[in-house]
Amino acid sequence: MLRSISILYFSLFISFMGMAKSYDSPDTIFVARDGTGEFRTVNEAIEVCRAFMEYHKVIFVKKGIYKEKLVIPSWLTNIEICGEDRDNTIITYDDHANITSPDIIPGKLAPIGTFRTYTLKIEGSDITLSNITIENNSARLGQAVALHTEGDRLQFFNCRFLGHQDTVYTGAANTHLLFADCYIEGTTDFIFGPSTAWFEKCTIHCKADSYITAASTPRSVEYGYVFNNCTITIAPNVNKVYLGRPWRDYAYTVFMNCTFPAKGIRPEGWHDWKKPHDRIRYAEYNNHVVDDGIGGGKSAVIDISQRVSWSRQFTEAEAKGITVDKVLGFVDILN
Repeated sequence: MLRSISILYFSLFISFMGMAKSYDSPDTIFVARDGTGEFRTVNEAIEVCRAFMEYHKVIFVKKGIYKEKLVIPSWLTNIEICGEDRDNTIITYDDHANITSPDIIPGKLAPIGTFRTYTLKIEGSDITLSNITIENNSARLGQAVALHTEGDRLQFFNCRFLGHQDTVYTGAANTHLLFADCYIEGTTDFIFGPSTAWFEKCTIHCKADSYITAASTPRSVEYGYVFNNCTITIAPNVNKVYLGRPWRDYAYTVFMNCTFPAKGIRPEGWHDWKKPHDRIRYAEYNNHVVDDGIGGGKSAVIDISQRVSWSRQFTEAEAKGITVDKVLGFVDILN
């Protein structure tokens, strides 16, 4: 069962505000933009966390808009950043790839590039985000990452990830991520990278005629992206969306037990991005269409008659063999 955390941590906030500060013990520390918490910024709270903690520490973030560009460094572990209210606790920044900086190439202005545009970069392992929004609020002027992950065993519960192109970058091979009950939106390749990631009961919202995923799964890695029990939605006037295209040759992406809009997903499903067809690992199983792009009940099994010949339809036995425990190896919370 997924955790119900908002009420619990809000009550903890009320209880602990009068207690003495104890940053080095396994407790909760509080952030409030209005000054009523121990810290006014999330970065300040991250800075006081001890390196390589063996206990679970919560940074509780009260409702508000926090304009911060954050890094959770590699020496921080076992931290949970929990928002008071998912839709009203927002960490936001607005870098995009075509912003120029004198720090990239000495002596001249140069674009910062995709991988420096993050709002939140997680380098540490065993990090959890819950009940919070991470946003890249830049205009559509280039790639703009909201969440950039490099750590292993990362979990995201009831979060929103907002942006346009390249919203979520799962940036390190042989790392394992869980997204559960999350909302992810974007335009082009807005879930991309080499990590292994399981998306459970997430809403994936397409804001433009483009591509949802751009996996770059290494050849040696068995699983890439698995979307299970997810809902794909589309914005008005969007009608040509691909499920994915391979950023690298052995891209792995699977949609299982998902609901698609009745119109808007291209009938061929996938794009090859000029990669060898015999290396791309794309598959579907038991997906349905719904009456519109907003949601609703299942209406029919999806028409796969025009899918590209080099994608696969899993058998029931094959689909049953793909479980969250097998794919991620560290998750039991969904059982």
